[in-house]
Amino acid sequence: MPKAVVVHATGGPEVLRFDDVEPRTPGAGELVVDVAAAGVNYIDTYHREGRYPLPLPFGIGLEGTGRVAAVGPDVSGFAVGDRVAWAAAQGSYAEQVVVRAEVAVRVPDGVDDDTAGALMLQGLTAHYLVSSTYPVREGDTVLVHAAAGGVGLLLVQLAKARGARVIGTVSTDAKEALAREAGADEVIRYDRVDFAPVVRELTGGEGVAAAYDGVGAATFDGSLDSLRPRGFLVLFGASSGAVAPVDPLRLNKAGSVYLTRPSLVAYTATRAELEQRARELFAAVESGALAVRVGGRYPLAEARRAHEDLEGRRTTGKLLLIP
Repeated sequence: MPKAVVVHATGGPEVLRFDDVEPRTPGAGELVVDVAAAGVNYIDTYHREGRYPLPLPFGIGLEGTGRVAAVGPDVSGFAVGDRVAWAAAQGSYAEQVVVRAEVAVRVPDGVDDDTAGALMLQGLTAHYLVSSTYPVREGDTVLVHAAAGGVGLLLVQLAKARGARVIGTVSTDAKEALAREAGADEVIRYDRVDFAPVVRELTGGEGVAAAYDGVGAATFDGSLDSLRPRGFLVLFGASSGAVAPVDPLRLNKAGSVYLTRPSLVAYTATRAELEQRARELFAAVESGALAVRVGGRYPLAEARRAHEDLEGRRTTGKLLLIP
């Protein structure tokens, strides 16, 4: 029988169980995929904790890549043996997973399994953040928190490619080196200093056009204080905890700034948009313009250790589970 990581009761990493599961059969509009690599993301920890509730028990993980093993009725454009990747198939920490064909994309030959498995959720997120949520323009200065993380490293590269000056925040010397390698112009050690005044100093008192904040509670106030008038605070995650409710008058007092809480679902709302974003990401990888750092590869059975390392802030880049 195939194996998968299953949550029977919500809680800490210890609730992740490596179980036998029934072989999968595709329904209408579905693919069954033999998983080559599954991506580990912070949203998985929110599902595991019950912060984003799912009916119990449930298979965990949303992202991965692999080869199509079976094609269900009413599916066109995919065949057995095709390499595919996805960012929205619940239960992807598995040897085999059912993926809705509408959320799968073909993986080009020039992109290997590790890269494809690491790129979809975080890569699509970074893409929509810099191209659509706040479209970075030539000459903008932007702030990227956790600049050595999976999304952070991609954000830095994509923002630089659009002509931005990038200020990154990190917590260790090793992470500072990675952020600079990715192209960050300035790196602030927020474990040592209050980053907002440094951002003001680095921008001549003006502030940044956009702050891309996936950290949440620990950085939100400083991100707000780092914006230029009519700047954008793009809150796309909460790795340090949820942000408390915000009085809209704070946005007025900060300089008529904007606050948005985007989601990948909203920015891949159509098949055409999903394919366009994935196509641009894969092309950037194939051309060498975008480097995807895999910071850790774990056997599927060691999903607990991957979650412990992610939440313990011991990681850089992307974590993968390998069946």
